Amino acid sequence: METITFTSHNESETKDFAKKLASKLNIGDIIVLSGELGSGKTKFTEGFLSYFGLENEISSPTFTIVNEYKNSKATIFHFDVYRLENIDEFYAIGGEEYFNSGICIIEWGEIIKDALPKEYIEITLKKDLSDENIRLLNINLIGEKYKNFKF
Repeated sequence: METITFTSHNESETKDFAKKLASKLNIGDIIVLSGELGSGKTKFTEGFLSYFGLENEISSPTFTIVNEYKNSKATIFHFDVYRLENIDEFYAIGGEEYFNSGICIIEWGEIIKDALPKEYIEITLKKDLSDENIRLLNINLIGEKYKNFKF
Protein backbone atom coordinates (compact mmCIF):
# COMPACT_ATOMS: atom_id res chain seq x y z
CA MET A 1 0.00 0.00 0.00
CA GLU A 2 1.42 3.32 -1.10
CA THR A 3 1.06 6.36 1.14
CA ILE A 4 0.65 9.72 -0.56
CA THR A 5 1.50 12.76 1.55
CA PHE A 6 0.00 16.18 0.99
CA THR A 7 1.40 19.10 2.97
CA SER A 8 -1.14 21.76 3.85
CA HIS A 9 0.27 25.10 4.99
CA ASN A 10 -3.03 26.47 6.34
CA GLU A 11 -6.74 25.77 6.80
CA SER A 12 -7.50 27.10 3.33
CA GLU A 13 -5.18 24.57 1.65
CA THR A 14 -6.71 21.74 3.70
CA LYS A 15 -10.19 22.81 2.61
CA ASP A 16 -9.09 23.18 -1.03
CA PHE A 17 -7.58 19.70 -1.03
CA ALA A 18 -10.78 18.24 0.44
CA LYS A 19 -12.91 20.09 -2.12
CA LYS A 20 -10.80 18.72 -4.96
CA LEU A 21 -11.08 15.20 -3.55
CA ALA A 22 -14.87 15.57 -3.22
CA SER A 23 -15.09 16.39 -6.93
CA LYS A 24 -13.71 12.93 -7.75
CA LEU A 25 -15.94 10.81 -5.50
CA ASN A 26 -19.29 9.11 -5.94
CA ILE A 27 -21.95 7.31 -3.95
CA GLY A 28 -20.33 4.39 -2.14
CA ASP A 29 -17.00 6.12 -1.56
CA ILE A 30 -15.78 6.28 2.01
CA ILE A 31 -13.20 8.57 3.59
CA VAL A 32 -11.80 7.65 6.98
CA LEU A 33 -10.23 10.59 8.83
CA SER A 34 -7.82 9.99 11.69
CA GLY A 35 -5.69 12.33 13.73
CA GLU A 36 -5.46 13.88 17.15
CA LEU A 37 -7.84 16.60 18.32
CA GLY A 38 -7.17 19.84 16.46
CA SER A 39 -5.41 18.15 13.54
CA GLY A 40 -7.89 19.45 10.94
CA LYS A 41 -10.53 16.74 10.51
CA THR A 42 -13.41 19.23 10.80
CA LYS A 43 -11.74 21.74 8.45
CA PHE A 44 -11.23 18.93 5.95
CA THR A 45 -14.92 18.07 6.20
CA GLU A 46 -15.90 21.73 5.72
CA GLY A 47 -13.86 21.85 2.52
CA PHE A 48 -15.33 18.56 1.35
CA LEU A 49 -18.89 19.80 1.92
CA SER A 50 -18.10 23.08 0.14
CA TYR A 51 -17.82 21.21 -3.16
CA PHE A 52 -21.49 20.37 -2.75
CA GLY A 53 -22.42 23.87 -1.54
CA LEU A 54 -23.06 22.53 1.95
CA GLU A 55 -20.20 24.11 3.91
CA ASN A 56 -22.59 26.26 5.98
CA GLU A 57 -24.55 23.19 7.06
CA ILE A 58 -21.76 21.50 9.00
CA SER A 59 -22.23 20.70 12.64
CA SER A 60 -20.27 18.24 14.69
CA PRO A 61 -21.96 14.84 14.85
CA THR A 62 -20.18 14.11 18.17
CA PHE A 63 -23.40 13.54 20.08
CA THR A 64 -25.54 12.18 17.25
CA ILE A 65 -22.83 9.94 15.73
CA VAL A 66 -23.92 10.77 12.14
CA ASN A 67 -25.18 13.87 10.33
CA GLU A 68 -26.71 13.72 6.88
CA TYR A 69 -26.17 16.44 4.28
CA LYS A 70 -28.07 16.30 1.04
CA ASN A 71 -28.34 18.24 -2.20
CA SER A 72 -29.12 17.41 -5.81
CA LYS A 73 -25.61 15.98 -6.43
CA ALA A 74 -25.21 13.65 -3.48
CA THR A 75 -25.95 12.65 0.07
CA ILE A 76 -23.01 12.90 2.44
CA PHE A 77 -22.99 11.06 5.75
CA HIS A 78 -20.59 12.60 8.27
CA PHE A 79 -19.78 10.27 11.15
CA ASP A 80 -17.91 11.02 14.35
CA VAL A 81 -17.42 7.67 16.06
CA TYR A 82 -15.13 8.99 18.83
CA ARG A 83 -17.70 8.42 21.57
CA LEU A 84 -18.63 4.88 20.60
CA GLU A 85 -17.77 2.36 23.30
CA ASN A 86 -17.10 -0.34 20.73
CA ILE A 87 -17.83 -1.50 17.20
CA ASP A 88 -21.11 -3.10 18.32
CA GLU A 89 -22.57 0.37 18.86
CA PHE A 90 -21.79 1.20 15.23
CA TYR A 91 -23.63 -1.92 14.10
CA ALA A 92 -26.51 -1.09 16.45
CA ILE A 93 -27.18 2.22 14.63
CA GLY A 94 -27.03 0.41 11.28
CA GLY A 95 -23.79 2.17 10.43
CA GLU A 96 -22.77 -0.17 7.62
CA GLU A 97 -26.09 0.48 5.85
CA TYR A 98 -24.90 4.03 5.09
CA PHE A 99 -21.89 2.87 3.07
CA ASN A 100 -23.73 2.39 -0.23
CA SER A 101 -26.32 5.13 0.31
CA GLY A 102 -24.06 8.14 -0.18
CA ILE A 103 -20.52 9.35 0.37
CA CYS A 104 -19.30 8.71 3.92
CA ILE A 105 -16.79 10.73 5.89
CA ILE A 106 -15.88 8.98 9.13
CA GLU A 107 -13.91 10.85 11.79
CA TRP A 108 -11.98 8.59 14.18
CA GLY A 109 -12.67 5.74 11.73
CA GLU A 110 -9.88 3.60 13.12
CA ILE A 111 -12.30 2.79 15.98
CA ILE A 112 -14.59 0.91 13.57
CA LYS A 113 -11.92 -0.40 11.22
CA ASP A 114 -13.31 -3.95 11.31
CA ALA A 115 -16.73 -2.68 10.15
CA LEU A 116 -15.33 -0.86 7.10
CA PRO A 117 -15.70 -2.32 3.62
CA LYS A 118 -12.63 -3.55 1.73
CA GLU A 119 -12.26 -0.28 -0.23
CA TYR A 120 -11.91 3.20 1.22
CA ILE A 121 -9.65 6.23 1.42
CA GLU A 122 -7.82 6.63 4.71
CA ILE A 123 -6.44 10.06 5.57
CA THR A 124 -4.38 10.63 8.70
CA LEU A 125 -3.89 14.29 9.59
CA LYS A 126 -0.85 15.23 11.63
CA LYS A 127 0.28 18.53 13.07
CA ASP A 128 3.75 19.71 12.13
CA LEU A 129 5.72 20.38 15.31
CA SER A 130 7.75 23.17 13.69
CA ASP A 131 4.74 25.23 12.46
CA GLU A 132 1.29 25.20 14.09
CA ASN A 133 -0.45 25.92 10.75
CA ILE A 134 1.06 23.03 8.78
CA ARG A 135 -0.74 19.71 8.51
CA LEU A 136 0.55 16.55 6.89
CA LEU A 137 -2.20 14.53 5.25
CA ASN A 138 -1.05 10.94 4.84
CA ILE A 139 -3.38 9.26 2.36
CA ASN A 140 -3.78 5.51 1.86
CA LEU A 141 -5.96 4.24 -0.96
CA ILE A 142 -7.36 0.92 0.24
CA GLY A 143 -8.67 -1.61 -2.30
CA GLU A 144 -8.72 -2.22 -6.05
CA LYS A 145 -11.30 0.49 -6.64
CA TYR A 146 -8.68 3.16 -5.95
CA LYS A 147 -5.74 1.48 -7.70
CA ASN A 148 -5.47 4.13 -10.43
CA PHE A 149 -7.02 7.00 -8.47
CA LYS A 150 -5.49 10.40 -9.20
CA PHE A 151 -5.69 13.52 -7.07
